[in-house]
Amino acid sequence: MSISTRAAFRVATLTALAAVTASLATAPGAAAATPARTPDPVQRQLDALVRDSAVPGALAHVVKAGGRARHYTSGTGNLATGSAVPSDGSVRIGSNTAFTATVVLQLVGEGEVALDEPVETHLPGLLRGDGIDGRTITIRQLLQHTSGLPEYLDQHAVLTNPRRYYEPRELVDRALDHPADFAPGARWSYSNTNYIVAGLLVQKVTGRPLGEEIKSRITDSVGLRHTYLPDPGDTTIRGRHPRGYHRLAAGGPWRDSTRLDPSWGWAAGGMISTNSDLNRFYRALFSGRLLAPAQLGEMRATVPVDAEGVAPGTRYGLGVQSISLSCGGRYWGHGGSLPGFSTYGGVTRDGRAVNVTLTTLPNGRTGTRAAAAVDTAMCR
Repeated sequence: MSISTRAAFRVATLTALAAVTASLATAPGAAAATPARTPDPVQRQLDALVRDSAVPGALAHVVKAGGRARHYTSGTGNLATGSAVPSDGSVRIGSNTAFTATVVLQLVGEGEVALDEPVETHLPGLLRGDGIDGRTITIRQLLQHTSGLPEYLDQHAVLTNPRRYYEPRELVDRALDHPADFAPGARWSYSNTNYIVAGLLVQKVTGRPLGEEIKSRITDSVGLRHTYLPDPGDTTIRGRHPRGYHRLAAGGPWRDSTRLDPSWGWAAGGMISTNSDLNRFYRALFSGRLLAPAQLGEMRATVPVDAEGVAPGTRYGLGVQSISLSCGGRYWGHGGSLPGFSTYGGVTRDGRAVNVTLTTLPNGRTGTRAAAAVDTAMCR
């Protein structure tokens, strides 16, 4: 697989709406594990993704406004053994950065940081480069991707050496080898570097590892039993999980990428969760259980997303995006992808929540169809 840095981070954050290129051939053994027809429209769409778009496996969790929930699976969870996709299996969730953003906003509510103060206040000297100065970049701009910080991500390097460990500061330094994309606040452009810096900010202010802060402040608080940021060097996925796959070229053989060191994503995309945990998280977040009204309001203050392949009207807040529904209204959430997995979903104002996971990176067709499955589940 050869993905440019800019294409990689667009895929990593806006997978639910991306339109990249070519579809892939059908995965060996996947169609055999898929029912031919079913009256449920969500199940039909997952089955079609497996059958027609060469997705090895797909799984989803749908929560209706009243709280009634259903799990869905399709395809093959392990191409080597032919085993089924486990219901609500654990997966790598990529750029679901609302976890990091929520911790930062909790610190804002506690008076430890201020959204419109410069990064330099807490991380002096960290951001210095060509057009880059931490004295002119605010914490809000980090969380909203309006800082102009360049991207550090080299997905080719990750695929070449998936178990290599990266220190967060090393990732920032890689970004600083490039000039700023634009002046702080001038426009919106997704860069994973923003959230690596946000993670370093959390650690500096609290004096504790980011994963511990996420655990104590979020996952323990709302009962997310399968959600965590892996420890350094942990290349595994705990509990029942499907295998994750990628192809180096369209039509090439599937490569198992389940085990990798997620340190290259860290605060920007290193977490593991399940579809049901993600739905529980977003429902808790937007019902006000994790943030005070003032900070939740700041999270929901959006800017327009001006990026190729993004549906008109998409807007970005602090660690979350707002996406239009075909039946009217919008939902709030985030997608994410990395070698092996891609996630799509969010929550509406009335508590409907949907999350869909594919066991591979998306291409244009799979990303569009997965986003359509989310829309169907929200609107039906």
